Amino acid sequence: MPWFVIYTKSRSEKLVADKLKEKGIEVFCPILKIKRKWSDRVKTVEEPLFRSYCFVRLEEHERSKVFDVHGVVRYLFWLKKPAIVRDSEIETIERMLGTYDHQAIKAERYELNTPVTISSGAFANATGEVVGQQGNELRIMLDSLGMVLKVDLAKTQVALTPS
Repeated sequence: MPWFVIYTKSRSEKLVADKLKEKGIEVFCPILKIKRKWSDRVKTVEEPLFRSYCFVRLEEHERSKVFDVHGVVRYLFWLKKPAIVRDSEIETIERMLGTYDHQAIKAERYELNTPVTISSGAFANATGEVVGQQGNELRIMLDSLGMVLKVDLAKTQVALTPS
């Protein structure tokens, strides 16, 4: 069964994921545990890695089931077809969340640019496209997700993909 990407109402990702699980739908909502500082304290909070997105695994003919859950807006489409995420990419995200400091993991949308290959770390041998760099932080897009991950170059090696 393929993994589809659903778009949720703002700040409803965890609630939608819980409700989908209750309905027996396999769902993956990658969560980061991040320390937030207020004027009087520091607290660890849970935030979704991809804002307003959850991944669901179900058969094509069962796709309409997700709309029974309040907070689901629509499926994400790519080239006029529902976007499908490969199992290997879901596994990579799970591995990354289990291995790296959540404070260093960030994701954002971006436009495509220069192709690169990641040669170390959780994304070893993965290809993507660079969209920017700020100091030791390189922003690389994962092709099928259409999302940018910020990679710390002090911990991960990246090389230009030969054309």
